Amino acid sequence: MNRDAVLAAYDRQMRRNAAPEGPGARVEQVGGVVRQCGANADWSGWTGVLWSDLDEATAGPAIAAQISYFTAGGREFEWKLYAHDRPGDLAGRLQAAGFSPGDDETLMIAEASELSADAELPRGVRLREVTDPADVRLVTDVHEKAFGTDDPQLRARLRTQLAECPGSLAAVVVMAGEEPVCAARLELPPERSFAGLWGGGTVPGWRGRGLYRALVAYRVGVAVRRGYRYVQVDASSDSRPILQRLGFVPLSTTTPYTYRPRVRSFSGSASCR
Repeated sequence: MNRDAVLAAYDRQMRRNAAPEGPGARVEQVGGVVRQCGANADWSGWTGVLWSDLDEATAGPAIAAQISYFTAGGREFEWKLYAHDRPGDLAGRLQAAGFSPGDDETLMIAEASELSADAELPRGVRLREVTDPADVRLVTDVHEKAFGTDDPQLRARLRTQLAECPGSLAAVVVMAGEEPVCAARLELPPERSFAGLWGGGTVPGWRGRGLYRALVAYRVGVAVRRGYRYVQVDASSDSRPILQRLGFVPLSTTTPYTYRPRVRSFSGSASCR
């Protein structure tokens, strides 16, 4: 893999010319910044900066402009920073402006056709495709048990996506009897080369049995059948070694920087235009 060329293609397709995350979300380019507003009047869903091309002279004004824009109604937002973004001190500038960094993740990419699509599961469990919006609860039940958080916005977005844009999403659950024990999804943005692996999680008590690897393989098979050249994942420190053994290549790191306004009095008047 030509890492520089693939990273440049990823930045161009998935960040600079990003497709909206789901139904109702909007992406707009303003100067050297690409940002997304979540769906609906309250911007539910992911909201923040996807890409920027700044320098020492433009970084400060751009950061101030995004803070002003997103927080006009008391809305918090995220600046998704990659290690190769410019200028080199952008992380420090964001912190100085009041952003708080989250955990680092590793951007990992693989040629989909070069990965194994065999999904071997232990005896007594089965894969179940989630195609009915009502069954999204299976995915979010696993998410809550695996990560300890309930995310009603994710639940609403996945239901809407399956109902309105089913071709853009493939969700799958491992079932032990009637209990969901592992779940993940594959985002399939139209007219792009990269399919995204997201949300892979296994409930305690079922970890270490190959379920996560099986769902990676299953989703890779879907991506290949749908004509995607690459599969991409933002890997945690736990999943990175598994993905490297499967053939994924680390290309950069990404860190979420979150800005939380001091006064939260959202009026519902601000919107992406």
